[in-house]
Amino acid sequence: MEHENALIVRTLGDFTITWQGKQISSGSRDSQFARLMEILLHFSETGVERGRLEEMLFEGSSSLDYHNMLRSVIYNAKKKLEKAGLPGSGYIEFTGGIYQWTREIPVIEDARQFEAQVNRAKQTEDRKERIRLYETAVYDYRGEFLPDQTGHIWVMQEERRYQELFGHCIDELTGYYKEANDYRSMEKLGRFAAKVLPLADWETVTMDALLGMKHFDEARDFYEKTVELYLEELGVKPAFAEMNVLEEIASQVENDYAMIDEIQPYLSGGEEDPEAPGGFLCSLPVFQGIYRIMERMLGRAGLSAYLMVCTIVNSKGQPMKDGVVLDRLNERLTNAICRSVRHSDAVCKYSKNQYLVLLINTTREDCSIVEDRIARNFRTEGQRTGLKFHISGVEGKYL
Repeated sequence: MEHENALIVRTLGDFTITWQGKQISSGSRDSQFARLMEILLHFSETGVERGRLEEMLFEGSSSLDYHNMLRSVIYNAKKKLEKAGLPGSGYIEFTGGIYQWTREIPVIEDARQFEAQVNRAKQTEDRKERIRLYETAVYDYRGEFLPDQTGHIWVMQEERRYQELFGHCIDELTGYYKEANDYRSMEKLGRFAAKVLPLADWETVTMDALLGMKHFDEARDFYEKTVELYLEELGVKPAFAEMNVLEEIASQVENDYAMIDEIQPYLSGGEEDPEAPGGFLCSLPVFQGIYRIMERMLGRAGLSAYLMVCTIVNSKGQPMKDGVVLDRLNERLTNAICRSVRHSDAVCKYSKNQYLVLLINTTREDCSIVEDRIARNFRTEGQRTGLKFHISGVEGKYL
């Protein structure tokens, strides 16, 4: 019954206001009503000083008449709330220079509930109850604070604070799960954290859990997909990529005893068609492994190798940005490269607009021929986009 006479406010992952099961506001990008309600409802316990409210509400506005603008926004907000069926007519009170949401209509906001739950967990001495409170807080967290308003300073400050609280919960729970060898709960936690706050390195928790359960094939697949995602979206590797994860996986893998005629087909994969034209298309971690092997071989075997970087550029010669067109060009470039190089050459996607090619046992002159071949296979009539190539010799590290 507590919720029946309260405004239910969601600010994590979205913004909605619900009254007695009816949604009266959603979204916030272009609505002054929504922005006013975000501020007053979030600070409903303390209120907001008039000058501060004007600054938060009209940040970036060219108008100087903030007082009249604020009065107009509040007047229209009261009318909208009354029309939505809320009892009374005051709603927004002004006392002693402070604007505040009326105490006659309670506010239940997910962000404040999340923070209260975390604080209760911090203060609880009973271990089981503390874990339960942290778990409740984590799984009630639904994403970034007011995601449509991240350009506003006060929103960024609150978002940073909530992310720190969320991170504290994850760290505490990860420690508990590791101590109890509860890797399944740890994996669930890591995957949830990465879902609600993408590209924030929470994949490290999932990777640790997979390694703890000795799910090495799944860990390797997760590693490759995550590295590729971070490189595409941010141009950097995730935190766990610097932890020699692949080496750790390899050192712990224990297969059943097998004869050599069983082991060789497993190593070769057995899936590639030996008659199929083109290079070996692989993930970035596999490409990195091949590159390192070549560094070791070159000094002793008398071989040569070159690294080619292919970048998709626009009509001005600048690297192309995100978009459907770039996605289509990526697919075409993959085909163009694989058709233009030999079976012994390795190919991988490095970023949204770049591919790497490792040309093995070739000459610098032959690299130019491959360059022309890729460009020809990539180009179509009337196409304004193109490719930029950079080539560098691979040097042997071990003599």
